[in-house]
Amino acid sequence: MDRDQLAEHLRFAAELGVAGVSRDPAWRRKGDGSRFQTVDSGPTPLKTHEASGQVDAETIPVPFFREPAAALTAVRTDIGDCMRCKLSGLGRTQVVFGVGNPDADLMFVGEAPGADEDVQGVPFVGRAGQLLTKIIEAIDLKREDVYIANVIKCRPPQNRNPEPDEIETCEPFLFRQIDLINPIVIVTLGKFAAQCLLRSEEPISRLRGRIFDYRGAKLIPTFHPAYLLRNPSSKREVWEDMKRVKKLLSQKSKVKGKG
Repeated sequence: MDRDQLAEHLRFAAELGVAGVSRDPAWRRKGDGSRFQTVDSGPTPLKTHEASGQVDAETIPVPFFREPAAALTAVRTDIGDCMRCKLSGLGRTQVVFGVGNPDADLMFVGEAPGADEDVQGVPFVGRAGQLLTKIIEAIDLKREDVYIANVIKCRPPQNRNPEPDEIETCEPFLFRQIDLINPIVIVTLGKFAAQCLLRSEEPISRLRGRIFDYRGAKLIPTFHPAYLLRNPSSKREVWEDMKRVKKLLSQKSKVKGKG
């Protein structure tokens, strides 16, 4: 990123309500389950390499926003019409970023967009999405009360599992979403999302029923709604998981805007 691009980025961020910036390199590292909290009070000088005129990536200020909605908008703008990995050339229609309440206490994370999501640009809108809406309503919430996203923002061809290089490229955007929303509870939907976030190879049958600490939230793995459509008998286990979610939401209070 050269100086002109950086200046334009900061002007855009300011229009969205930037409260400050940080030069802490931790803000640029791929998430590992930790949360980064250091924020400077204002912009700092940029260091350039004299021979090339390139801006040192470690000195580029990272905007810090007053409101999660503005920050999420900036992340979506940063993604753009993403071409960072090979999925951009494998038939995807559009990036499927995420949808819902940017100040949500409850966040759902799935694997990747399917065919319906790829067309509409919204996660979980097909039959599985309709079932997810019913699951949300079963704990006395509405879909617009929660936030829904996927680990991967583009549909893999034939709905295959995302590959390691695709995950490595895309998951930092999910980490940014989680940190900005700052939910009390994260529910991972299906084996892939749980294994990806928890860095685990355990099957979902062993991960579900447990509660994990993750980026300041409680993470509860459960079965994917698409799995429930094929295996209706497993709805009972999901209901037990959702009762844990409801209990955690009722027990914990959260002060937004910290961290």
